[in-house]
Amino acid sequence: MRSISTFLFTFAAILSLVVSSCVSEAQPDNLKLPILGNRDITANGDTIYHTIPDFSFIDQDSNVITNKTLEGKIYVSDFFFIHCPSICPKVKAQMMKIYDKFQDNDNLVILSHSIDTKNDTIPALKAYANKLEIKTEKWHLVTGEKDLIFSIADEYFVTALVNDDAPGGFDHSGRIILVDENRHVRAFAEGTDPKSVDHFLKDIEQLLNEDK
Repeated sequence: MRSISTFLFTFAAILSLVVSSCVSEAQPDNLKLPILGNRDITANGDTIYHTIPDFSFIDQDSNVITNKTLEGKIYVSDFFFIHCPSICPKVKAQMMKIYDKFQDNDNLVILSHSIDTKNDTIPALKAYANKLEIKTEKWHLVTGEKDLIFSIADEYFVTALVNDDAPGGFDHSGRIILVDENRHVRAFAEGTDPKSVDHFLKDIEQLLNEDK
């Protein structure tokens, strides 16, 4: 059931992204980014958009990171593990590009979820953060209960599964996600594709300007 739900969420999100990309080519740059994912219409005509649910994780400095931590900010999210032998180094290089560009903008933070909760301990995440030379208040590398990490991946329309046949033992997406201050998913980038991330940087700027 979970795999079907993930597929449907992902399909809807990708469809919305494709449509929005086509629209943005024909519309002014100040067009608002779409809200991605499924939506419901209430009896009185209000639209209820897909929203990232409440969460609580621990970052590299042992800080508890919740939705309240990110309140009033937009954030960029991804899923990784430190010893990933496949896509993670490519994705992290692109995440560093995002970090470098927006590190002085207090309205944007980065939230990276480790899917290897056994090995990516808080000290390991701290050492990795030191290696990246990132500021904790800007970029939270978080861990938590494995089931909670994997279940919230679905909410971001991302694949994160234990798979003994996959490199490093996990099957996961390299997708980077942009979330607004209302916890709505607004844009994606393929973290292994620099051109996709270059476009994503423009999406971030657009959302930051939209929220002014």
